[in-house]
Amino acid sequence: MLCRILKFLRVIPLVCVSSTAFAQDESVEKLTQLLGNIDTFQADVRQLIIESTGGLLEESEIRFMLKRPDGFYWETIAPFPELIVTDGTTLWNYQPDLLQVTLEPWDVSESELAAQLLNGRIDEIKADYTITGGAVRDNQDFEFILIPLDDASLYERVTIYFTGESLTSIHVDSGNGQRTFWEFFNNELNTPLADDVFVFIPPEDIDVIDNTDSANFQ
Repeated sequence: MLCRILKFLRVIPLVCVSSTAFAQDESVEKLTQLLGNIDTFQADVRQLIIESTGGLLEESEIRFMLKRPDGFYWETIAPFPELIVTDGTTLWNYQPDLLQVTLEPWDVSESELAAQLLNGRIDEIKADYTITGGAVRDNQDFEFILIPLDDASLYERVTIYFTGESLTSIHVDSGNGQRTFWEFFNNELNTPLADDVFVFIPPEDIDVIDNTDSANFQ
């Protein structure tokens, strides 16, 4: 499900900057620290996807909110409205154009890499990726590079960039040559978010497709 939210890369020239490389343990420690500073996070997101041929496949405008441990809200505003939201138990996928919402059980341990990153689940990531990186731009910013240990991984490389302590972008190179980029702006870190932000109440007169286990769904 969440693989569909990784859609974000523009043809932007990459700027090479001097960096201070960390040892792998130091990189993991620093990334853990930066992600660990996040209790809540809100941002507008510019998301793009680039085909293996270099053409722009899709550009999206998104509203994103996160609340630890498992609150995740991802609303595509344009070009095609869609909401993906979870409270850590149930995932709602609301598609207003289709007048339907689909409910599924949520298991973050089986979620995509992006959800694991943003929820700070470094232990799971360390098991699957080599993490390197360091300080850039006069030690004011940080760049981390994740390389999968499994050659059969869907990804070839994931790059995470922080300006100071604020997450600014995630860049994903997929094994099929497709590139994805998220840019986060208008960031708000650790401002209060109510729990009900991460619970979806379906509007009237829409189809509800419930794929949850009724024994576990409340």
